[in-house]
Amino acid sequence: MEQSAPRRVWWQDTNAVARVVRDLVAAELALARPGRTLPAQPWPPEIDLARDLGADSLDLMGAATALGDLLGFGRAGMEDALLAQPRLCDWTAAARASLARFDAELTFRTSGSSGMPKRCTHRLSGLWREVEVLASLLPGRGRVLSAVPAHHIYGFLFTVLLPQAGACSLPVLDLRAASPAALAGQLRPGDLVVAHPDYWRQVAALGLAFPADVVGVSSTAPCPDAVARTLAEGSLRLLQVYGSSETAGVGWREAAGEAYRLFPYWHAVGEDAIERDREGGQLERFLLQDRLEWSGQDRFLPAGRVDHAVQVGGTNVFPAYVSEVLAMHPAVAACHVRLMRPDEGTRLKAFVVPRSGAGDAAALRQELSAWIGERLTPSERPAAFSFGPGLPRQPNGKLADWIIDAWE
Repeated sequence: MEQSAPRRVWWQDTNAVARVVRDLVAAELALARPGRTLPAQPWPPEIDLARDLGADSLDLMGAATALGDLLGFGRAGMEDALLAQPRLCDWTAAARASLARFDAELTFRTSGSSGMPKRCTHRLSGLWREVEVLASLLPGRGRVLSAVPAHHIYGFLFTVLLPQAGACSLPVLDLRAASPAALAGQLRPGDLVVAHPDYWRQVAALGLAFPADVVGVSSTAPCPDAVARTLAEGSLRLLQVYGSSETAGVGWREAAGEAYRLFPYWHAVGEDAIERDREGGQLERFLLQDRLEWSGQDRFLPAGRVDHAVQVGGTNVFPAYVSEVLAMHPAVAACHVRLMRPDEGTRLKAFVVPRSGAGDAAALRQELSAWIGERLTPSERPAAFSFGPGLPRQPNGKLADWIIDAWE
């Protein structure tokens, strides 16, 4: 039997740990105060979270709690290792010290756009098992270019563990500070580009011709078939991975429209459940957030979300939650939020019924923009507002879609 490559101690790579810490801190500070403006990444290791980023004691406590939860500070007996040290490099050093005591599990969180993030704990050995399969699908890579954060499970698998799966660690470059238009000038043969469907949609619109032997990876949501076909016409091999924070990777495909193939340790159970082999011969069952249509025991296609989340900028957001936040504004009598039509864009849009005396639409639009700027993350904020005396409905009374331009 072929032996797996030895698994590295991932946290001995200081740069990898620093990226995880930096991305988590940035996300937590943005979540704590959505209107806050943070400097562009990458941040220098010596940056002071309080002095340079404006984090107060509550911000620091929230970020420290999230980092401790991700890396298992409690199990390592280092719950109080962060708050007295305000520099990013101090937090990175504390993370490595904690991981030296306990590194068997990591706890990732869902986006929390519905108000309460869900904790998803994974054994490190299980994550390495997936990475070994991925490494066999992606041989010969020389660099990893990443458009995703390292503290979410997708980014952790592909930009932290996968670069360490071979005989030599691969360098990881961050693409998020530049537009997708700059990608062409950075690519060279052997690159692996890790991104999400919205990023690939923008790349596809540019009609790039990719260098030979460049591979892309897309996850967090199905990549639209038209986007995948356009990228393939530009000579990009695109590996699409289906998974979630709860399950990690479940399956993969390489061609637009084809069924996903299960990773070898997963088994079909039904439309909304799968089982995974565990050490010792046990099975672990998971309920999915998508309905799956099966074609055989190891091929499937997602057939719609169960939890009504949509993707904006690679992040799961919940339009119902955004509606609730808008409805709290005193000038809003009713509202409905949904994803834009493909011809309108890729963000959320909102239809608002103003209360009597709310003023003109232009003034209300400004008020609502300020309101959501203080309460919602950028991915959650509607990019277009429409106004009318009543919500758009179908003849049967159900809420209906609307065309933005018709109501502006």
